[in-house]
Amino acid sequence: MCCTLRRRDFLSLAGVSAAGVMAPLPVAGTSWAHDLWDPQRPLVSPGRPVRIQPILMYSLPKRKEKTSWKSWGGIQTEEAVEQEMGRIAEELKALTARAEFPLEALPVRKVTSVDEAANAGGSAADVAIIYPATGSGNMLRACIPASGNAVIFVRHRSGPVYYWYESLSVRYLKTHRAGVAKVTGVDAPRLSVDDVVVDDTNELLWRLRAYYGAVNFIGSRIVSLGGPQGKYAPDAVQVARDRFKLDIVDIGYGDFESRIRSALADRALMARAEQWTQNYLALPGTALETDRHFVVNSFVLYGLFKDLMREHNATAFTINSCMNTIMPMADTTACLTLSLLNDEGLLAFCESDFVIIPAGILLRHIAQKPVFLHNSTFPHRGMVTCAHCTGPRRMNGSRYEPAHLLTHYESEFGAAPKVEMPKGQELTFIDPEYATCRWVGIRGVVEDNPFYEICRSQQDVRILGNWKDLLNEVRDSHWVMVYGNYLKELAYAAPHIGVTWHAVSDA
Repeated sequence: MCCTLRRRDFLSLAGVSAAGVMAPLPVAGTSWAHDLWDPQRPLVSPGRPVRIQPILMYSLPKRKEKTSWKSWGGIQTEEAVEQEMGRIAEELKALTARAEFPLEALPVRKVTSVDEAANAGGSAADVAIIYPATGSGNMLRACIPASGNAVIFVRHRSGPVYYWYESLSVRYLKTHRAGVAKVTGVDAPRLSVDDVVVDDTNELLWRLRAYYGAVNFIGSRIVSLGGPQGKYAPDAVQVARDRFKLDIVDIGYGDFESRIRSALADRALMARAEQWTQNYLALPGTALETDRHFVVNSFVLYGLFKDLMREHNATAFTINSCMNTIMPMADTTACLTLSLLNDEGLLAFCESDFVIIPAGILLRHIAQKPVFLHNSTFPHRGMVTCAHCTGPRRMNGSRYEPAHLLTHYESEFGAAPKVEMPKGQELTFIDPEYATCRWVGIRGVVEDNPFYEICRSQQDVRILGNWKDLLNEVRDSHWVMVYGNYLKELAYAAPHIGVTWHAVSDA
């Protein structure tokens, strides 16, 4: 069963409507612009900024003789409040500047009562950051949005110490431990112990990175050429639509075939594809080992796929029947084309497999780097092999890895990149359990780029952690990978998107 995604969680995260996630795409019109494909252009960020609402909660005491008249904490005067407002604003300004994902911090709001707290989150924000310097438990509960999209930040050493550095407890926070005694007369906590940060803005940043992924994941729009499906899971498409609110635009091959014929007959478009091919083959580390016209036609498909994405206001694309139907139409394969789209920063997947595509969309937004959908193999001695014919080359977000351009493996036709990943490169993987909304997280490192008789981009990967746990997760399924370690962000985002998370590797 899927982990339950509450309606209020969806409504909060679904501020990312299909139109809302769209980053500007170059306009093709009737003739593709010369810079529609540009390998030097910085990676596109396909999501919208996540908006955060900082809330400073406090209650100023009045001196009373011969009795306790103030709580713990260094925010006890109006002057201290103003200084703290400035401190918060400066910290968030610095955080926004170094975040590798779009982040927008709204002005700090002051809260001194339950009524003020209830309206502090505002409808424009995706996430509240609550700074509870002093104040009551009822004020704190009121500050937390109904969706529960919030982080509590308390100070120990980073500024004036907060009262709530001492008073936060399981009266206000959910735990991971079963059987924790409930406090009678108190509403169930909407936040957990994982939603608390003490002093460290780096801890705050990775949580916001997870929220960025969740916000831009729910309600994503994706063009599916040839129709959607799910590998070994016929219900995967409906789950993607119902659970994750993915807007899947189903495009048939009938009209698209006529587009291909027109483009292949258009001298101006073919000249543009020829120029792009020349520029691509000039990239350092690029070796052409298939017929050149397959690469040219891959760029024709690139322009046509971009047209479809622009027309439907989408930054994600997938293609079904990519190992047969498209080949006679385009006189090439879609493998290199999907690689090109991912290298640009867009999201492009083969096989229209909506078991893995949702995981790929989330991982792309969290990591802010291209992801690679690939086949998995049987784990042994801590090793798996990852392989597919659509590997992106710009996996680190800027550098193009060396690549041999070969044919697609199974057909020995078309153009497909064999991408060489650096040995020792750390990777994060997601392995979904079919359409159950249970996802497995894995961390590994590249040990080799072999040349087996399998899909062209292939890596032998050493699994970090309890690799034998993967024996229970063997599904002959697709995984998705990205450079770097994002397991803690994925684990944090999972309950916000209705996914049950299981990791075989430590974050």
